[in-house]
Amino acid sequence: MTTRSRQSDRGVLGETARSMQVLGDPVRLRMLRALAKHELAVGEVARIVQVAQSSTSRHLRALHQAGLLSRRGAGTASIYRVATDPTGPAAAAWQAIATGLETSPTAADDDERTAAVIASRRTASREFFGRVGSEWDSIRRDLFGLAPEVTASVDILDPEWTVVDLGCGTGEWAERLAPVVAKVVAVDREPSMLLAARRRLQAHRNIQFVEAELDALPVASASADFAVCSLVLHHIDNPEGAISEALRVLKPGGRLLVMDMVPHVHEDLMRSMGHRHPGFSEADLRAFAKSSGAALLRYRRLPPARDGKGPGLFAALLQARGADGAVSSPRPTSPPRPSRPARRRPS
Repeated sequence: MTTRSRQSDRGVLGETARSMQVLGDPVRLRMLRALAKHELAVGEVARIVQVAQSSTSRHLRALHQAGLLSRRGAGTASIYRVATDPTGPAAAAWQAIATGLETSPTAADDDERTAAVIASRRTASREFFGRVGSEWDSIRRDLFGLAPEVTASVDILDPEWTVVDLGCGTGEWAERLAPVVAKVVAVDREPSMLLAARRRLQAHRNIQFVEAELDALPVASASADFAVCSLVLHHIDNPEGAISEALRVLKPGGRLLVMDMVPHVHEDLMRSMGHRHPGFSEADLRAFAKSSGAALLRYRRLPPARDGKGPGLFAALLQARGADGAVSSPRPTSPPRPSRPARRRPS
């Protein structure tokens, strides 16, 4: 065997040995199991596996360096999940180990603690929305200025379209959409928000109200032409799942407009308003689109509102895959058509 071959073998064997070492700690395997099901912050992982946060950070860094985890910043914190396409010896070993962990003695206890972590997230967000209810419009304007949606929505609506308003809140988007499209499906998980929206929009007969989580929509696949998710994604435990669901309900080639906060460090805002994520970068939106086989067509920061006190905003346009499984490149925007009243349909 040549010297080069021996060196190559040592390199492969060394990499494999390092991979086995990374996965040789039972606590790390428990972390991977939890992160395969949920995107979690360091402190949340520590609560689940009952290990000090400093030790949890060290374990997560090792797993991330081995290519098993993806990481994104959340203010001064880090949020992890199992990588979408892990490669290398560590990934192969993890895939072989993962199934067997479901019968491990710690699995049931870890699952209970995970459920408690997820429930505490929802409680914080629900408590906030339960308190503010119909006052949300004024709170949002105080943070982000007057009607940033006008800037974000550019001549893209067709009067024959069905549009899904994801996280409709008190109905501000739906109120703008209903007169210019055939049907609006207004979705929100909070009963107090839907109640406010129904009262506000009772004159419109082409709006269907749906109470649901955005990552589990009771809406038929390929039933909508367009969807909008405005200032909602940062409240959702599983933003990637919400994006995936939004793209699922779109017809082939349909588009999703997301407007939300750019990454920020306003941790006091996150605590007081039950935010789960401190904004999203272009890389985040591109990754969310890729995991659903879609494409990110555009991501741009919106001009800051002079009367807004909150973080900066972005508008992103995603496109669902076409009927042939491909995603077409964006076409030039056609001249805007005059708005006309939508046909009346039962809600």
